[in-house]
Amino acid sequence: MSGKLRYCLLPTIGLLYVLLFGGWHPHHAIAAQAISNTKLQSLIDRTNEGGKLILPAGIYSGPITISKPILIEGKGSVEIIGSGDQQPVIQVKSDRVSIAYLKITQPMTGDHSAIQVNGYNAELYDLTIDTQSYGIVLRDGGQHEIFNTVIQWIPPPETNKLLKLSDKRNGIDLFNSHDNQIHHNTISQMNDGIYLESSNRNVVKNNKVDHSRYGIHCMYTNETIVRENIGEFNVTGAMVMGVRDAEVTSNKFVKQSENVNSQGLLLFDVQTSRILNNKVEGNRVGLYIEQSHENVFEQNEVLQNFVGIQFLESNLNHFMNNDFIGNVIPAEANESTDNRFEHNYWDEFHGLDADGNGLSNITYAMNPFFQQLTSAAPAFQLFFQSPGMQFLESMYSVGKEEWTTDKAPLMEPVSGQLEKNKNTGKSKAWIPGLVLFICSITIISYLGVKRR
Repeated sequence: MSGKLRYCLLPTIGLLYVLLFGGWHPHHAIAAQAISNTKLQSLIDRTNEGGKLILPAGIYSGPITISKPILIEGKGSVEIIGSGDQQPVIQVKSDRVSIAYLKITQPMTGDHSAIQVNGYNAELYDLTIDTQSYGIVLRDGGQHEIFNTVIQWIPPPETNKLLKLSDKRNGIDLFNSHDNQIHHNTISQMNDGIYLESSNRNVVKNNKVDHSRYGIHCMYTNETIVRENIGEFNVTGAMVMGVRDAEVTSNKFVKQSENVNSQGLLLFDVQTSRILNNKVEGNRVGLYIEQSHENVFEQNEVLQNFVGIQFLESNLNHFMNNDFIGNVIPAEANESTDNRFEHNYWDEFHGLDADGNGLSNITYAMNPFFQQLTSAAPAFQLFFQSPGMQFLESMYSVGKEEWTTDKAPLMEPVSGQLEKNKNTGKSKAWIPGLVLFICSITIISYLGVKRR
């Protein structure tokens, strides 16, 4: 055997020695670079339970199936691309599987996901998912954790038609999956960002969803926690439906206004839940509440929406210490006469605090005149807060005993938002004057020089 031939065979002989005599210890990582010609599925199959598979930088082909508890990590730029088969790029069929530091691309449209998990106690983190279908699907299990992951929809190549949101699928999709932690993820351009159905006790926290239909969508869930999420430029920031004992706290749903049905937060058939310390700003409707009863709304900021709060067939809800500022229509109510309002701040209302306790001694009744007029003739929206409209509104008192009423409105906002707006306005008021002053000095100087 020549020296050159021996040199070429050395890596192969060394690899065979490791395979035959070295064994596979559960806590040893498989170095995929040493067996680069082996398919990814084979690498997974040869990893022992409880072991770690480290994938060096490169592009790998799916689909793959994980049927035992292992950890798969990418080292460097690692991408797994679906081959076009009608199945998930990664299918998890075992408990206690962890997947991290990978990019996963699902090039198939329709009902196919980048990752589908069946089982319990999976960890999915630091992933980037590009998909023409679903992102992550959780089915019939739970106690998973998904975090620090970016999911975005990618358009099919060479498509010329404008796709509807219904042509897309959801970013993270749960069905019959309970007790999961979904946090610090970024989701964009999907149908629903995070969708939960028949799945209880899930925590959805610190996620950001934009340019989707519903940022967060809860259907028939109990004890769900939706906390500290951000929704922007969606049709609706969060849609909560058929839910009991939920907590919707400290979220920001802003700029849902481009669709005729846009809302910051939509509650339908929601019972005995708490909606606390949320900000809904710049939406078509800030809070939309239908067929929902016995919920508590406290310390929410409802700012600069076309309609601040809209009720339909909803009763026995309690609103306290909320700010309603800058809304064109503060409140609308239809077949919703038994809701309790107290200690809320309404910027359009000028109360009287005779005893100095910070509460108005005059009740605030929400006049439905403008809403009823503009519903019949939308063009009258142009006359919002005009002197004539305010005069007509002051003359309208039909069914006043049934108007939604705050028994003791606050004299000052809870959040200090109004004062902040005033200070901001004052701080900027000098800018136009300064610009005019500089222009005047410049023109006078120029004319003076020219005359000389």
